[in-house]
Amino acid sequence: MKLALHWRIIIALLLGVVVGGALSAFWTPSTWASLGVSDPSAFLAGTSSDANAGAGAAAGVARFFVNLVRLTGDLFIRLLRFIAVPVTLFSLVVGVASLGDVRRVGRLGVQTLLIFLVTTVLAIVVGLGWSNTIKPGNFVSQEQRAAMAAEREAEVAQRVDAAAKAEQAMSAWALIRNLVPTNPFRALADAEMLQVIVLAVLLGIGLTMVGVSPGQRAHEALRACSGLSEAFIAITQAIMALAPYAVFALITPVVATMGLEVLRALAVYCAVVVGALCTVQFVVYPLCLLLLTKGRVSPRAFFRATAPAQLLAFSSSSSAATLAVNIECVEKRLGVPASVASFVLPLGATINMNGTALYQAVAATFLAQLYGIPLTFADQAMIVTTATLVSVGTAGVPGASIVLMVIVLESIHVPPAGIAVILGVDRILDMCRTVINITGDAMTATLISAREGTLVSPSDPMRV
Repeated sequence: MKLALHWRIIIALLLGVVVGGALSAFWTPSTWASLGVSDPSAFLAGTSSDANAGAGAAAGVARFFVNLVRLTGDLFIRLLRFIAVPVTLFSLVVGVASLGDVRRVGRLGVQTLLIFLVTTVLAIVVGLGWSNTIKPGNFVSQEQRAAMAAEREAEVAQRVDAAAKAEQAMSAWALIRNLVPTNPFRALADAEMLQVIVLAVLLGIGLTMVGVSPGQRAHEALRACSGLSEAFIAITQAIMALAPYAVFALITPVVATMGLEVLRALAVYCAVVVGALCTVQFVVYPLCLLLLTKGRVSPRAFFRATAPAQLLAFSSSSSAATLAVNIECVEKRLGVPASVASFVLPLGATINMNGTALYQAVAATFLAQLYGIPLTFADQAMIVTTATLVSVGTAGVPGASIVLMVIVLESIHVPPAGIAVILGVDRILDMCRTVINITGDAMTATLISAREGTLVSPSDPMRV
């Protein structure tokens, strides 16, 4: 009996965790030394080094498999990012033009942004509630903090420099100005997703004004965009056939290199982040679905329908890479029309980062507790404000939020150097918060469709 895709992904995910854990525990520097490799980093990178002069055939085989695993995961992510821009462009053009009324575009836009804002603030409040109640910063000793900070001091310096540049580009005026591309083709080439969204919305509105009904001038242009959108969705389906293998390749090195000692030292912090994320995922989102769709979409059906997108988000840690799969799940498995899914999901993958905002709130309070800095109500209100704004500016790619964390920390006068303490577990938590990000997008599309009266049951009931 052929297993459904999400079950195959889960199996691959579990196998990757087991294999990665075994490698972390048993493949040590002494293992490399027994193979004649004294500098594993240089050896794996293919850099010549006298320290690895004694490397034999067995070491070469090990390097081949390491590089094969890396290549498999990297190619899968590159393929998904390759289709992210065209899927966003063509699906959003079709979605806006299919609405048929410029006023409806504005109404959907206002509703979407309002839900994004409310759920982001709720997520931050949930994170602050968990962090203030458990106080994970009190569970890390000064010795552990010093050791972890020293280990990643150079990496933190790079992140702080990147954050300074990002902060300069994140003023309200700069954000508004940068929405409009000076060259739409450059925006497409550079994958500037906010600018791509503006381009697609304006093009969709333009087609609507020219006329998209059969016999009108823009009808054939809309058909072409619709055909291209379907073609890229078909490409997505083909790529997803490789998902189980790619998921294994992506998760294995994460678990293998994370380091169990760091995980033990930050276990309470990780538990608080995951607990807060689970509260949003399994309490806040289901309540929104039950209350705002009036029971038309059950949480169980919703989570079953979006499972492939959530599992891919966990493996890739990228909202942008998961966009095409999320669109397919919402349209084909939840019954949200393309006009709504194609409008809400690309926008959400760019600016709706509930999990990221929650994570930044927990991390900021954790580091404040670690340094013994008391946070007033005004400080926590500042965290809500800055985490909300920073989450909008976070790129939908792995690790982007840790750079902008500096902005949140500086707003409450917590030393940015403290980021070094949490860098060791950031990758695994990035995987968790990306799931919340893309689930929030899917939920918003479902709510909008239910409010518009366009939500339909999927043609195949087994899909949900």
